[in-house]
Amino acid sequence: MKAKIWLLPVFVLSFSLLGTGLAQAVCPVCTVAVVGGLGLSRWLGIDDFITSIWIGGLALSISAWGWNYLKKRDKLSALAGITIFVLVYAATLIPLYWLKYIGAPLNKLWGQDKIVLGIIAGTIVFWLGAFLHTTLKKRNEGKVYVKFQRVILPVGFLLIASLAYYAYCKCYNLF
Repeated sequence: MKAKIWLLPVFVLSFSLLGTGLAQAVCPVCTVAVVGGLGLSRWLGIDDFITSIWIGGLALSISAWGWNYLKKRDKLSALAGITIFVLVYAATLIPLYWLKYIGAPLNKLWGQDKIVLGIIAGTIVFWLGAFLHTTLKKRNEGKVYVKFQRVILPVGFLLIASLAYYAYCKCYNLF
């Protein structure tokens, strides 16, 4: 346990060194909220895969905030973008692993850990929604088709993925 506790200041310091705006977007409180949200969803009986889809979307969204923060200040490089992505996902996955949410032998879907698989799926689905928003906006001469399109599409894709998995589980009596 002692070995795990000393790493928390390392992560906090890493985020702080990247800039105060980024440190506020990717704070330890966000990670605690993700872990707490997963615990609450388990208590409510929501499947870990569904919860993890949303965690993956949140992690990608936070990575995008960091990306945009650096881009606005002309400090964006490929290394900085990759670093933001890795740090955000590490700050999400490592506490879940330490708390033994990840790696439970009976928490598998298609032979893979439900949480890791859900985070990957949520990341991909959220990115597809954001990509569709960008594509539609370019086609419409830089204008959105619907107010809040930037939010509706990625969140809508997460919702559709969650409902599709729920329907899959109901169809095969997996609950």
